[in-house]
Amino acid sequence: MNEKQNFDKLFSLELERIERSPDFPEQKPRLLLHACCGPCSSAVLERLTDFFDISIFYYNPNIHPAAEYERRLEELGFFLEKRYGSPDKKSRPSLIRADYIPDDFFSAVNTKEFPERAFEAEQGERCSFCYRLRMEKAALYAIKNGFDYFTTTLSISPHKDASKINAIGLALENELNAPLRYLYADFKKRNGYKRSLEISAEYGLYRQDYCGCIYSKQNTEKRRGQKNP
Repeated sequence: MNEKQNFDKLFSLELERIERSPDFPEQKPRLLLHACCGPCSSAVLERLTDFFDISIFYYNPNIHPAAEYERRLEELGFFLEKRYGSPDKKSRPSLIRADYIPDDFFSAVNTKEFPERAFEAEQGERCSFCYRLRMEKAALYAIKNGFDYFTTTLSISPHKDASKINAIGLALENELNAPLRYLYADFKKRNGYKRSLEISAEYGLYRQDYCGCIYSKQNTEKRRGQKNP
C-alpha cells in the first residue's frame, strides 16, 4: 500500500457511496468497530453513527493489568450510556466484550524470541503485531455475525501509525475472502484527536497515560522517572 495514501479521503468517499445507496438511511450497513477505550471511541462514533448500525467490539488482551482492562471497559460503557442512553435504545451502539486472554497478546508479539520488541517505542514491530491480533479477531467476529464492514478506533491516536493500521485492514479483507469490507480511516484527521479530548472533558472520562500493554506501561514509567529523578 502507498504510504502516502489519503485514508481520510477514502473514508469520506466510502461514506458518500453509502449515502447514494437506495436503501439509505432506512437501512444502514452494519459496522463492527474495534475499540480500545471510551476516549478513543468518542469522536470516532461521532463521525460514524449517522452512516452505520454500529456494534463496538472490545477485544484488547494487550491491556495490563486486568484492573486497567476492566476500568477502560467500564468507562466505555459509562460513555455509551451517558451519550446514547440505555442499552435498549435503538440508536445506541451495542457493546460486545470479547474474552480477555493476555496470552493471546504475548504470543502475538513474541518478546521471548525477540526480546528487543519489549523496549520499542510505539509504532514499532510489537505494535504492528498487536494491531493485527486485535483487528483480525474483530474481522473474524464480523464475518461470523454478518457485518458489512469492520474498522478500528486505533488511528485516532497521534501515536499510532495509520498507514500500518490501514494496510493490516486491507490485508485482512483480502486474506479472509468474505463479504466483509474494511473501512479505511485516519480518525485523527479533521481534529479527531482534539475532538476526543473535548468529549472526554465534557463527560469526565478517564484518560490513560499509556497505550495499554505492560511494555508501554514500563516504558512510560521509565520516561517519567528520567524526567523526575
